[in-house]
Amino acid sequence: MSDYLTISETAKLLNKSTKTLRRWDEEGKLSAVREPISNYRVYRKSEVLELFSDFVPVDTKESVSNYVEPNYEYKVLELFAGAGGLAVGMEKAGLKCVALNEIDKFACATLRKNRPKWNVLEGDIKNFDFSEYNEKVDVVTGGFPCQAFSYAGKKLGLADARGTLFYEFARVVKEVNPPICIGENVRGLLSHDNGKTLQGMISILDEIGYNVVPVEVLKAINFKVPQKRERLILVGVRKDIALNYEYPKPYKKIYNLKDALKKGELFDCNVPKSNGAKYPQSKKEVLDLVPPKGYWRDLPLEVQKKFMGGSFHLGGGKTGIARRIGWDEPCLTLTCSPAQKQTERCHPDETRPFTVREYARIQTFPDDWEFTGSLAQQYKQIGNAVPVNLGREVGYSIVKFLNEYYSLSKPK
Repeated sequence: MSDYLTISETAKLLNKSTKTLRRWDEEGKLSAVREPISNYRVYRKSEVLELFSDFVPVDTKESVSNYVEPNYEYKVLELFAGAGGLAVGMEKAGLKCVALNEIDKFACATLRKNRPKWNVLEGDIKNFDFSEYNEKVDVVTGGFPCQAFSYAGKKLGLADARGTLFYEFARVVKEVNPPICIGENVRGLLSHDNGKTLQGMISILDEIGYNVVPVEVLKAINFKVPQKRERLILVGVRKDIALNYEYPKPYKKIYNLKDALKKGELFDCNVPKSNGAKYPQSKKEVLDLVPPKGYWRDLPLEVQKKFMGGSFHLGGGKTGIARRIGWDEPCLTLTCSPAQKQTERCHPDETRPFTVREYARIQTFPDDWEFTGSLAQQYKQIGNAVPVNLGREVGYSIVKFLNEYYSLSKPK
């Protein structure tokens, strides 16, 4: 029935009376048809959306799709892989992960537990040579940490960036020479060291033979992730390739916490039970007073002063403090520690942080993706991850680019 709308559903969608719809039907503006199975008079959903788009609320119209099938088997080498958020997203987009490097032993154990066949290279990236993948990998990806460079001259070169993790990212790209490379980072990279850090990265990629696409910050909520998280994407296209890379198109629909934790469009069951952190009693007593979608300013004045301490008088919104998320809103950006002060993300109904599986859902990890290590280590891995669904949409954009590239030159 999803392709059809009843008269009452159509009336509700367009905010018109059924009487108006019947008149439109008689005038030939919108024709009802017989639904094949029930024989009810219904409207074709596609026709309603096309003819009366001005009446339809934006979030019910979804004309965007980034989905694309790979024409060949495309291979990814991932650096700074963490617990696999980006890698799982790439896998969902149809890309094959040939190797992943990560220094954190718990994250490596998570990768191996879930994908025993993945080639997980555990240890400091400085100790690995990737030249065996030269011309054998289609894309190098990596969420390198943001570090300031020391400038040797006016234009930063690869040699000047030694000792930084971006240097290692660029070194690997140079060794492997893929058609495209994708780095991801926090939004703060835009303004880091007055923008010099980002400009340095761009000049280094230029030096090793890559044109950098204008940098964009992608909002996870626009890519089927129920969380207000932003990631800066840095894309380099090899200079011998005269093709434009296009970022994934944002979707109109915004998913919320209910979509993350309950059965619905994003997940086909309610969130599984799992362990979770707890608030100390003193914090629980405070957060018990905060309503859904509320924060510290919703507390009684005396409680505000006591809870906030010296920062009560500093001004500013500080809207993440003592924050209880509402079911009908996306979650705020998850942190690596769910119970720490300043970044509370309290469950809507219960006075507790989100559990490990709830955290994973908000990051759009599949329920069967298990995390290893202590509770704190699991939260850290999830909090640091690229949301899986964002990774998938970026993956589609890479597939689209590679399909176009290889239609001109077939891969070996």
